[in-house]
Amino acid sequence: MNRFNLRVYGLCVEDGKLLLTDEIRFGMKMTKLPGGGLQFGEGLEEALKREWREELEVDIEVGEIFYVNPFLQTSFFNSKDEVISLYFYVYLLGEPEGRFTETPMDFPTEEDDQQVFRWVPLGLVAEDTFTFPIDKAMVKKLNQLS
Repeated sequence: MNRFNLRVYGLCVEDGKLLLTDEIRFGMKMTKLPGGGLQFGEGLEEALKREWREELEVDIEVGEIFYVNPFLQTSFFNSKDEVISLYFYVYLLGEPEGRFTETPMDFPTEEDDQQVFRWVPLGLVAEDTFTFPIDKAMVKKLNQLS
């Protein structure tokens, strides 16, 4: 590994439901929270707001930090990257846009670069809901709060 890959994600809970995203990237299906990679020259909050505008066409208020992975995680997509993920509480400032579904991985086609969103009751969110190890560790903390 020779570089850090900083990721920011938003933990949005409304009416007892958590907003998740299902995606197909690089031929891989995944479930995670909305968010993504930090770009050079932007701060954490700025990156998170940009990601939510890109993915959901909605502005958000960024709240407290909820979780940062304390363990070493190599990227699934680039073995030279060490991933550090930061999860923040976020609050919607409008109505999110995008394709919403109740069914996991409900994509219109199997093509790459697809994204759909789901509101999942907090009581149904488990480690196996998510694809990546850092998200699974975050869920352990989330479930301790409920």
